[in-house]
Amino acid sequence: MKTCKILNLPALISCCVLLLGFSKTGSNEPDLHDHDHIALCGTPKGCVFKTVFGEESSDSSFIYNTPQNVVNSIESGLRWIATAQQNNGGWGAGSHSMQHIKDPHAVNTDPATTAMVGMALLRTGNRLNSGTYSKQLNNALHYLIDAVESTPKNQLKITTETNTQIQSKLGENIDAVLTLQFFSNMMDHLDDHSDLKNRVKNCMDICADKIQKLQDHDGSLKGSGWAGVLQSALANNALESAQYNGAKVDDDVLKRSRKYQKDNYDTRSGKVNTSKGAGIVLYSVSGSVRASAKEARQVKEAMRKAKAEGKLGKNAKVSSENLIEIGFSEDEALDYTTAYEIYESSKNKAQDDQVMRGFGNNGGEEFLSYMQTGESLIINKDEGWKTWYDNISGRLIKIQNNDGSWNGHHCITSPVFCTATTLLTLSINNDIDKLIALGEK
Repeated sequence: MKTCKILNLPALISCCVLLLGFSKTGSNEPDLHDHDHIALCGTPKGCVFKTVFGEESSDSSFIYNTPQNVVNSIESGLRWIATAQQNNGGWGAGSHSMQHIKDPHAVNTDPATTAMVGMALLRTGNRLNSGTYSKQLNNALHYLIDAVESTPKNQLKITTETNTQIQSKLGENIDAVLTLQFFSNMMDHLDDHSDLKNRVKNCMDICADKIQKLQDHDGSLKGSGWAGVLQSALANNALESAQYNGAKVDDDVLKRSRKYQKDNYDTRSGKVNTSKGAGIVLYSVSGSVRASAKEARQVKEAMRKAKAEGKLGKNAKVSSENLIEIGFSEDEALDYTTAYEIYESSKNKAQDDQVMRGFGNNGGEEFLSYMQTGESLIINKDEGWKTWYDNISGRLIKIQNNDGSWNGHHCITSPVFCTATTLLTLSINNDIDKLIALGEK
């Protein structure tokens, strides 16, 4: 879940003490001199919006001039979500049994929702020491560190909250999954702040360990909710990112996780296994795209290199035979060819207009599926991501509420969770460097 990153923390212990005091006090309202124009980027280089909006990019093929209406939409969403933060530094989605409550201050906070908002703030250019919403990001970080550090070692969940909207719909272990993703995203921004970096690294290891212990025999994550395939897909993403950032992740666990996601899609028949996806094709297929993106890219790059070196003809297609010809073992050739076929077929399925309608109207599950598809396209350096972005950004802007938020109309209805996920999708280009690097390992 990663284009922009998360935040930078104070450098010295004394600075950390000051930050802790700052992050726990005061109003959550952003300090804006001009309410109608928010500085979207807290740092001059690598800013989410500068890459998203075409001002800078490390890869010219991904430069994109985002329409002003998308910029305005993101600014409005950020203003709303900043005011939704509670005094303890967290955000909440609310209870499954009380979905009619839309007031973000009338629900209990939870780690899963807080992590999603934290990632959205990071991806939109905020850092621990800079950015319009730096204070909100600091609060979120310390809220999540406290949640993990206070969890007993023998407890697999990192919260005592139960029956939240996110747990009921995605899975009872989703809090550890999304918190792990948040901490992984944070790691790039803590090099000058050793004390906080050590705490985040320790929390990342704790969450990764809990998630691995919760893996079922088929590679899915135990405790599935209504659309449990999304919990498993997000766990796969989080473990990949955590391993990339130095966490202790068993390669066999990741292999089983990827296989589970890929097995949900049959390339020959085009059929999708939706047994843990609430019967909705979009939820399952977006996970298949994401799990196969990394291997599909490796195949594509290996084929390109072999053609340039004259080992294969310029019109050679991806096949087990050709991969063996250029040095893959028989088992690798079969696995990688399958992954490539799954990616190419499932990415098209995930962008099919009928499939994108999901349940028929938008819930948090649809917003998550859109985000996964977009990240997959970038990980694979797929030129089709621009077409996808045009399509999805147009869809999302049309359904934004007048106050700047988004909310679901079924299942995950929480305006906080849906707004955070939408902001992550609309600002996805800011994490291009990180997503592309993730596909290289």
